[in-house]
Amino acid sequence: MEEALHESCCYSDGASKLNDAAVAGLLEFLRIDVELEPACADREETSCSKNVTRKQRNWERNLEVKRRKRKEEKQRKKLNRLNKDVNERQLSKRVIKAITKERLEEARAAGLRLCVDLSMTDRLTDKEISRLAGQIRRLYGSNKKSLQPFHVFLTEFKEDSLLYKECVRMNEGFLNYLIDVTEESWFHLFPSEDVIYLTPDASEALEYVEEDKVYILGGLVDETIQKKISFTRAKEFGIRMARLPIDEYMVKKPNPKNFHSKILAINQVFEILLTFRDTKDWTKALVAGIPPGKGYMLASAASTDVINSQEEM
Repeated sequence: MEEALHESCCYSDGASKLNDAAVAGLLEFLRIDVELEPACADREETSCSKNVTRKQRNWERNLEVKRRKRKEEKQRKKLNRLNKDVNERQLSKRVIKAITKERLEEARAAGLRLCVDLSMTDRLTDKEISRLAGQIRRLYGSNKKSLQPFHVFLTEFKEDSLLYKECVRMNEGFLNYLIDVTEESWFHLFPSEDVIYLTPDASEALEYVEEDKVYILGGLVDETIQKKISFTRAKEFGIRMARLPIDEYMVKKPNPKNFHSKILAINQVFEILLTFRDTKDWTKALVAGIPPGKGYMLASAASTDVINSQEEM
């Protein structure tokens, strides 16, 4: 029994020593783990901080790249838009110029003929010569814009004349005008039966603009004091004469100076012929070419004024 007790004590001591060793080992392990945990935490925090910093930098870099791309795209679109506008304007200008040239060339080949008779410029003052050069420029400008331009002639137009020098000086590109310029007289260029000389002193009113006729405008200006110059010249050649139908469609308009004139500049007469050719309406044509300052108004408008005045009374 003593032996059994001794063995039991020995076993208890061994178990106790074993338990102590196990506890000591566990404590040591826990101590090591506790000591290591802060280091791990530090490393994780440092690693996390680096990740955040790296992501921040990447985000900022990407944002900057996007901003730069947007700016470049905006500049590229603006540049393309400017280039497109310039190209369209240039193309439009070229196309319009080409179309205008084609129309004028077609008119020179088979268009309705109109001639400015410049045989009477010796009767004009230097100031009137300059005015006439300006009227030729405006006449040509109207013809260029027309969908149905005339074949325009300038006859008895001498290169050594003051008028020629004034046309070159005042009218840019005059030497390239798509018109026929000649020192010959219209009387030698066209059959007399085809010619109609337009003069305000004629008794016959022009009813139609005929395609097979040649219309002559006297190269005079409305300041010219001498009367019936173009009428006298046409009569000398025995040429048919006609006037614009102002008396048939218009009446004198009351004005303080009691001024009324049917004498028009050549570009104004030409504007009337162009408009009538397009519209076949003399009221529209006369309104388009006769300035209000000439002292005339449409008869239809005058009738309306009279009716309105009667109603007010």
